[in-house]
Amino acid sequence: MGIKKNQNNSIKIQGAEVNLDPTKNQVKLKERLSYAMSDFGCNTVFQILGTYFLVFATDTFGVAAAAMTGLFALTAVIDSVDGVFWGQFIDRTHTKWGKSRPYWLWFSIPFAFFCVMAFTAPPFLANNQIGKVVWVYIAYICAKVLYSAINIPVTSILPSLTSNPKERVTISTIRQFFGNFGAAIFLPLTLPAVMLIGGWFGDSASGNKSAIGWFLWALLLGIVTVICMMIAFKGTRERVITKDSQRSVPMRESIKALKGNYPWAIIIFINFVYWGGFAIRSSSLPYYFEYNLHRPELGSLTLVGTVLTLLSTAAIPFFAGKIGKRNTMMTGMVMIIVSQLGLAVANTMFGDIQIAIILVSVVVFYLGYGLVGALIAVMLSDAVDFGEWKNGVRAEGFVTSFSSFSAKLGMGLGSMLLTAVLTAGAYISSTAGSETVTQPDSALNAISMGFIWIPFVGFLLSAIALWFNDIDKKEKQMMSDLEEKHKKELV
Repeated sequence: MGIKKNQNNSIKIQGAEVNLDPTKNQVKLKERLSYAMSDFGCNTVFQILGTYFLVFATDTFGVAAAAMTGLFALTAVIDSVDGVFWGQFIDRTHTKWGKSRPYWLWFSIPFAFFCVMAFTAPPFLANNQIGKVVWVYIAYICAKVLYSAINIPVTSILPSLTSNPKERVTISTIRQFFGNFGAAIFLPLTLPAVMLIGGWFGDSASGNKSAIGWFLWALLLGIVTVICMMIAFKGTRERVITKDSQRSVPMRESIKALKGNYPWAIIIFINFVYWGGFAIRSSSLPYYFEYNLHRPELGSLTLVGTVLTLLSTAAIPFFAGKIGKRNTMMTGMVMIIVSQLGLAVANTMFGDIQIAIILVSVVVFYLGYGLVGALIAVMLSDAVDFGEWKNGVRAEGFVTSFSSFSAKLGMGLGSMLLTAVLTAGAYISSTAGSETVTQPDSALNAISMGFIWIPFVGFLLSAIALWFNDIDKKEKQMMSDLEEKHKKELV
């Protein structure tokens, strides 16, 4: 590649002068904000997909819950392999834009297209159950596969943006802040927006089940997603240069980065059970507030609690500097576990006291959630460094791709488990234009199981696994050794 280091310890990358000193701030504010747009863009429409796709498919499009179980099972299988392939593609990519950035340029539009398709109910399929099933299967599977194509680079690029561990925490925190900000804006607005748009087009009788409302809202979010990903592509640089970043790394070498990489194994397990629990909780939330509490408007109100994640996310650099990354993340997980127990207590009560406990639990949940997400990405970057430090191979794409694989597998299996539980509980679908049905006690118990207890188990297992991650204790020596290694490779 012919890269030469200047006397001031900097090099030129993609037309920009880049300082290689890991003790310096290598990423300026403008680039930090550009990188943050990647998560804002991904979360804008994908959070809506994760929270509302199931209820849209069953209650607006009229797809049977049993068919959705099959969809989530199939998606879980596909997700178990597609992330690894995308990771390998990244490691083998060698362009003037770097390894990770090009994927935002290439795949953001196709991703947005299939997300919009997932919230489209074509009139010509109104009485065709098989056609509906085929439609949602194609839309959802393609959206999930393409999400990996743009989201894995969001994580894989982090260790390439800077070699400064503290700066990685700051950058990831800003990114997570904007990701949570996107969710905080659009999640609580979704149901009111669907109703409002439906009213504009004379579909107000369907309320938040308006087909035109869902389509136009998803279209708007899809456009926002594409714009954000283009900003991220334009405004970031990959500046951590090693011998592996300058070539295509074959899979047989990439696998070596995982040998004895226990920080990676821990965070991948956490990704699986944590996001699996989160997916079940998110998907069951609309059902819980509509059928168990008969307060669907309160469900939208609680999603405003995503604003609270901004507060705790912004505090991550402070707490990580004081008590370490692992302990900061553990604090968030304990808060989430306590919040689920609060929901369990509220589920045994009635009236105002029940609502009060639920709202307090939601506040605790979102504050804890804000401490977890950003640090998962940072710990994956640590795992990339650990793999290079221990095994001499740096494979950002391959190592971080398992993050998407494990998270999506957990979310897919979680959604499949929820639909299976709803089906076993004899849940009755309520399609657009019909009156809200009265669910049997078995269905109400199934919804409570999905909203409270199954996520609780996932969050508890996450906290137990995190306890064994001691990467913070080895970070100083690891980064010092890698700095010397990288300097030698640039000579």
